[in-house]
Amino acid sequence: MTEQPGKFPFTRGIYPDMYRGRTWTMRQYAGFGTAEESNRRYRYLLSQGITGLSVAFDLPTQMGMDSDHPLASGEVGRVGVAICSLAEMERLLDGIRLDEITTSMTINSTASVLLSFYVLVAKRQGANLRKLSGTVQNDILKEYIARGTYIYPPRPAMRIITDMFAWAGAELPEWNTISISGYHIREAGSTATQEVAFTLADAIAYVEAAVQAGLAVDSFAPRLSFFFNAHNDFLEEIAKYRAARRLWARIMKDRFGAKSPKSMMLRFHTQTAGSTLTAQQPDVNVVRVALQALEAVLGGTQSLHTNGRDEALGLPTEESARLALRTQQIIANETGVTSVADPFGGSYYIEELTDRIERDAEAYIGRIDSMGGTLAAIEKGFIQSEIQNAAYSYQQSVERGETIVVGVNKFRLAEENPPVTFRMDPALEHQQIDRLRELRASRPAEVVEQRLSALEQAARGSDNLMPRILAAAEVSATVGEISDRLRRVFGEYKES
Repeated sequence: MTEQPGKFPFTRGIYPDMYRGRTWTMRQYAGFGTAEESNRRYRYLLSQGITGLSVAFDLPTQMGMDSDHPLASGEVGRVGVAICSLAEMERLLDGIRLDEITTSMTINSTASVLLSFYVLVAKRQGANLRKLSGTVQNDILKEYIARGTYIYPPRPAMRIITDMFAWAGAELPEWNTISISGYHIREAGSTATQEVAFTLADAIAYVEAAVQAGLAVDSFAPRLSFFFNAHNDFLEEIAKYRAARRLWARIMKDRFGAKSPKSMMLRFHTQTAGSTLTAQQPDVNVVRVALQALEAVLGGTQSLHTNGRDEALGLPTEESARLALRTQQIIANETGVTSVADPFGGSYYIEELTDRIERDAEAYIGRIDSMGGTLAAIEKGFIQSEIQNAAYSYQQSVERGETIVVGVNKFRLAEENPPVTFRMDPALEHQQIDRLRELRASRPAEVVEQRLSALEQAARGSDNLMPRILAAAEVSATVGEISDRLRRVFGEYKES
């Protein structure tokens, strides 16, 4: 091979020395119940060796609803932590210096609000915001495609994102303002090629929107990041990451005229595939996760989350989270794979797979371009139907026994002992709601209303929304209240 790691088009990795210089960031995605409960889990994981926080938020927070909203009943703190206000973000991060760690927040429709809370906590800690490092997922397009936690229609949602690009470029230069996610596209049933194609098509749409908003490509592109799924086909997954890097480098250089090599580097986080975990024989998931994590490392990931063995049954127990982290630590410290960049580079099969995935993904992007771009393809249902067809085809293959899932359609056990699973105290929801009501009663109501009104006025015009969101968050306006003011102006998206 003539290509070298760290050189355009970055097929073999974005850094010349890859993990010889430093290993990937080890994150364990976590969050449940109240801020205090999640803070205890984060501090435990930090004591066990994670090198970056990864915050999961509950569905009401993701959907711009406070914990006492009628539709939030029964969902508060269930699939992530409930965060309604700045005070709760302070409790979530209590005892954790934000200028000493990177934080990833899996949040999309309300990313601007949660980032504002985070920034305000950092300021109160005395942190230098220009050194603050982390990521908000902030990828709304994949919500319309695959996941569903959207609030506003696509075009105003894109405005909020580009406003964050512009604001963070000046205020948070080390912060990744978006993590363009193929993970959820794959979880919805796509193929590896579709994951690459649709993720990069989304990325093209974000770059186009930012350029149309007047931003220079090289002013924001170095802070774009990506999020991929580590699935079951070991060699295909390694090739997938290599193909995605090469294709993105060429898109940025040739389509957008980027000049900075950092604008052409595809930096990505990986999570092992939740959809491959089985409730049957859950200990077998440890093997699946280990192999998927190894794929991500061999493919050159910049950070990694490994799933717990019991996540097909519920939130991971502390023991499962620790074992998942140990999986990463063993790969990093005991296998020797970190001593060389792109260990599979030059393999005839990996090179052929890399070429094939790049070629087929590029053809998909061409079809999307011919429809008028990603937003038009989403509005026509093209991307969604392609994923649905792939998911249906895979499920049919499993049901016919052509695709084997160990413990499900082959190698089953007649009897299984149910494992110990995580149980959340239902009283935490009531505690959360009581605290929220106390907050509303104790804050300066007139000031809150003034700042929410200023946000609404900015949304009706063209001013950047981030300073108004920060100002409202600072006086204890809640996620739901801020989101409702934007709903008044932008409306809500209804899937056709």
